[in-house]
Amino acid sequence: MEVFKIDYIEIIGLIAAVLTTAAFLPQVYKTWKTKDVESFSLPMFLVFFIGILFWLIYGILVKSIAMILANSITVVSSFLLLYFKIKYSKR
Repeated sequence: MEVFKIDYIEIIGLIAAVLTTAAFLPQVYKTWKTKDVESFSLPMFLVFFIGILFWLIYGILVKSIAMILANSITVVSSFLLLYFKIKYSKR
């Protein structure tokens, strides 16, 4: 069984993962606090969520710790945004 390898390429991926994931989390927090979801497009977020799921699966298949960590966190946070969009949308 092959273990995750951490080389300079994976370190670049980890840096990218931290930056992109950290950039996304404040939006989740702001949406949770304000409950303002009117500017979010539900179809776009569904496509985004499915895309992140596929990136996570890809990361698992290629054994990329950077992709697994970043996309695991982004799947959870984007799921929260989808939940907020559905819960807080004006009917």
